[in-house]
Amino acid sequence: MSAVASSPRDANMRPMREADLDAVMRIEERAYPFPWTRGIMRDCLQAGYAMWVQEARDDGIVGYGVLSIAVGEAHVLNLCTAPGHEGRGLGQRMLQALLRIARGGGAQRVFLEVRPSNPRAIALYERSGFNEIGRRPRYYPAADHGREDAIVMAMELLPDDLGRMPPL
Repeated sequence: MSAVASSPRDANMRPMREADLDAVMRIEERAYPFPWTRGIMRDCLQAGYAMWVQEARDDGIVGYGVLSIAVGEAHVLNLCTAPGHEGRGLGQRMLQALLRIARGGGAQRVFLEVRPSNPRAIALYERSGFNEIGRRPRYYPAADHGREDAIVMAMELLPDDLGRMPPL
């Protein structure tokens, strides 16, 4: 790993491949107390979901995103920046890419769920135009075998939104 911090422009974005799963799973398992399984990631790839990685020249894969699109709606299923690379705009850049993909796929609105205990993610989504539209009680597993609600957020993809989005 490089001692120099990755910036959004240093990370090349490209579609995720099956060969990326080992690196993606290493990040997933470090980033989340209840990570997705390799099987879930592989199933998403095989289902044709939009799955993208951010790859830094010296650091390898430093982030990824998973998006499903169907019937005029998109759902951000997973958005992750590798631990140690947060706070550099990588998540913002990946989210903007997913929003462009959603719009290109005909989505008119985008949904996501986020843990109330993840204020950084909530702030990112709010800055990007998402609004809280509800809660899913006891949606996420939590420490001590408990459950945590999910904040459900959504945004409308209006035609003029694409012009305001920063370039990839």
